[in-house]
Amino acid sequence: MQDNIAEKDRKTAKQIKSKNRVAEHGEVFTAEREVNAMLDLVKQETERIESRFLEPACGDGNFLAEILRRKLAVVKRKYGKSKAEYEKYSVLAVTSIYGVDILEDNVIECRNRMFDIWNREYRAVCRDEALPDCEEAVRFILSRNILCGNALTMLRVDSEGNDTEQPIIFAQWDLMSGDLMKRRDYRLDELMRGHNDQTDIFMYMNGWEYDEETHAWVPAPIREFEPMNYWEVQNGIDL
Repeated sequence: MQDNIAEKDRKTAKQIKSKNRVAEHGEVFTAEREVNAMLDLVKQETERIESRFLEPACGDGNFLAEILRRKLAVVKRKYGKSKAEYEKYSVLAVTSIYGVDILEDNVIECRNRMFDIWNREYRAVCRDEALPDCEEAVRFILSRNILCGNALTMLRVDSEGNDTEQPIIFAQWDLMSGDLMKRRDYRLDELMRGHNDQTDIFMYMNGWEYDEETHAWVPAPIREFEPMNYWEVQNGIDL
């Protein structure tokens, strides 16, 4: 069974789905060798559990899948002897990975692929202590982190791949004390907006916040949620 899943994942990494998709969308997936070579350039970040990655044309997840594998290997090495700690930090690894693609089928495949990679490792480590609620939480996180949209216009797209009027909104997940996780939602266009010509006091007065991790100013979230146990984030209610 494990071999069949691994073979299916390898097949997912093919470079072209159809000639029509190449002609209509310029869709060519990056080969595994190139994916690993490029990620090795930032190897230290790929092995930092909470380091955030965004793939603006993620396809069905060749880059994101490899990033997740690398992060989960670190989680297992550091926390594999404690099922509770492994569970928490494996979820944190998932929360740090983001993707956008203009084609809905790619987005669905990418979410499922990422979940299968995580769940395979989760069940291998936690076995009979694996929680359905935690699995549901990871599926929910992926539904907020891997989105169907146009990374050029930073708008969501419809099932035909056409821009809507809805901005791309990502959730940021921060692990707090104990098992609590805090969710904040941000508009991608605001996150990407340049502000090099603005002063710190201008950013502060306009509701921006200084991010200690990235050493940059970021906009205030458009939504915040009460902190809750990481395996219950799917039950969050807007403040």
